[in-house]
Amino acid sequence: MTTTPLGESVITRVARILASFDRQNRSMPLTVLAERAGLPVPTAYRLVTELVRHGLLERDESKQIRIGLRLWELSTRGSDTLSLRDTALPYMEDLFESLGKLTTLSVLEGRTLLYVERLTPGGLNLNRALVAQRHPVHAASSGLVLLAYATPEFQAEFLSRPLARYTPDTVTDPDVLRKMLADIRQRRCCIAPGIGTAGWTGMAVPVFGPGNRVAAALSVVYELGTERPTEAIPAMQAASFGISMALGAQPPRRD
Repeated sequence: MTTTPLGESVITRVARILASFDRQNRSMPLTVLAERAGLPVPTAYRLVTELVRHGLLERDESKQIRIGLRLWELSTRGSDTLSLRDTALPYMEDLFESLGKLTTLSVLEGRTLLYVERLTPGGLNLNRALVAQRHPVHAASSGLVLLAYATPEFQAEFLSRPLARYTPDTVTDPDVLRKMLADIRQRRCCIAPGIGTAGWTGMAVPVFGPGNRVAAALSVVYELGTERPTEAIPAMQAASFGISMALGAQPPRRD
């Protein structure tokens, strides 16, 4: 029988219920939801009933439970991430039209990379970098860019923990990563073949916001061996410059 920690708040239990849904599990019966959330079925039933009543969850005709439209509505109100996405999208569309490659926009969320927009060429069979999907920071060109511009304290904490290897080319040595991050800051771009998904190369550049703090990473993905960095990087940096100015970043000084 599933038990929950004593003294655990209702908010924590609700958060576990909502976090149980993902791209592969968009709806499920109550018993499965209770198991995924680590809650007793009666507790899950009581909380789900309240969430359904408020429109945050929904039950379909077969009693499957799914995220409610009301939750989506609330999540879009005043979201800085959505504002970022809306600002970046026209520039991303121009870049996508120019290069014809998978183009993504992502942000740093905790210790993971979160994709907030994706433009996909027809026929592409790459089940990663999906909108609202998370990815390990050190296993993506975008993640390395965001890590390179993170605070020294965040970098030190991130690199102090063991890092998983996802492909033979994933870099997990902290000393090697520190050198890579310094190089990314110097070049303002990252080219990372095969570090997250074998057979694919990610190229990423930073996007700056107010105070010239990094707000996001803009990335383009090529099949390994077809990369054209001399074409892609300048186009990406031009798109990034446009997004950054639109977000309120200050143009670089010319000495």
